[in-house]
Amino acid sequence: MIHYLLQIIAIQLLFLLVYDLFLKKETFFTGNRLYLIASPVLSLIIPFIKVDTIRERIPDQYIIQLPEILLNTNRIQPIQLPEIVLTSSTPSLQFINVSQILFAVWFLGAAFSLFLFLLKIHKILKFKRSGAKTKIDTFTIISLPNTTSAFSFFRTIFLGELLSETKRANILLHEKTHVSQYHSLDLIFFEVLRIAMWFNPLVYMYQHRITVLQEYIADAKAVSETSKKEYYQNLLSQVFQTDNISFINTFFNHSLIKKRIVMLQKSKSKKIFQLKYLLLIPVVSVMLVYTSCSDETSAQTSAAQTPLLEKINAVHEQLQIQGNVSPEEEEALKKMALLVTNDFTNPKYANTIDAMALPFGTIEKVPVYPGCEGLSQEGIKKCFGEKISQFITSEFNVKVAEEENISGRQKIGVQFSIGRDGKIKNIKTKNKHLSLRNEAIRVLENLPAMTPGQQQGVNVSVLYELPIVFEIK
Repeated sequence: MIHYLLQIIAIQLLFLLVYDLFLKKETFFTGNRLYLIASPVLSLIIPFIKVDTIRERIPDQYIIQLPEILLNTNRIQPIQLPEIVLTSSTPSLQFINVSQILFAVWFLGAAFSLFLFLLKIHKILKFKRSGAKTKIDTFTIISLPNTTSAFSFFRTIFLGELLSETKRANILLHEKTHVSQYHSLDLIFFEVLRIAMWFNPLVYMYQHRITVLQEYIADAKAVSETSKKEYYQNLLSQVFQTDNISFINTFFNHSLIKKRIVMLQKSKSKKIFQLKYLLLIPVVSVMLVYTSCSDETSAQTSAAQTPLLEKINAVHEQLQIQGNVSPEEEEALKKMALLVTNDFTNPKYANTIDAMALPFGTIEKVPVYPGCEGLSQEGIKKCFGEKISQFITSEFNVKVAEEENISGRQKIGVQFSIGRDGKIKNIKTKNKHLSLRNEAIRVLENLPAMTPGQQQGVNVSVLYELPIVFEIK
């Protein structure tokens, strides 16, 4: 998921750079509006597009990767189970799940953003109730008491009753354009993006750009129906009472007034400049190259063409030429080749599979603790951690430490594998106190038999690590 989000941000950044450098100053307002709406949508879709032909034609040394995100599933890295804390009085567990923490942070940010959005909606509804309503054609005009504010939201135009008639007429021309072209839908779209992707600063930049563009569109329409001089005077009026709501079309936005006047003075862009939109072709092509070559799963090429496998075979051939390859070296090379090829159904690797324990991240089906059957893979992993923690907490004899006057916080590092038959094997412990190590081994040996892990339908051994913290208070 993090890899996907980083791709979205990278693609949106490229789209915004193209807009700022080549399109922002042109008067192709309709085209620019479509660009600003479509490009964030495309950024959500493009990461899912993987073109194998692109991948095959690009040399390996030019493949784009995000090292901190790509997971090398061939790397031997046993699973790190939640730390188990035992005390001489009341046993307790400490579970640390990074993905759950990240989800909780995202959820809190999204909930806060949603709260702010609903608060803005409440303000608009309050404005609706506070003013007198007038129906003109398909628009509703609400006169706000004791203010000179002016803005619109969907088919409702809000005008301060202190505005002069001249200003009201010009502002109505401007705001009617916002209403008739459904500009509020654009802003609501970006509000939804802000809620879902509150952590992404580019979404806020997109919303600011669409807001500026909408003002250009409304100004251009209004000026075509009134005097430019009179319209400029309205823009330069010192009005400071407009509420800061990000998804309303406000007429008096002081940070935009200078830009709006400059754009009004510009002559229409020549049609030939519309060819700038063709820049989308190479930009999208670059993005497809990026997404096709940066996916962690596609980063593993076929076994026959993998440079790593070629090196393993070259080492094997060299050792055979020298005539001094040992059985241990032969087996080690086979293990590496098996991890690279992922060919667990090949009979030549049968003995190798028996002799090795696979990293947790490489297997398709993880071992199943009794009582965790029928769950998803993520559910089985979570259930496994909970069950094994409960078992060790209840079975570990805390009196071992008391009998030998062991005090303070003691961490017992434990490593074990769940064999192809589902039984616990190869238990290794690390602690300076032999009694604690032996007690940990005794408890783990009593773990129930489990459903073994599988890779390509073949039962495999799986390697685990389990830190147990023994604390005497």
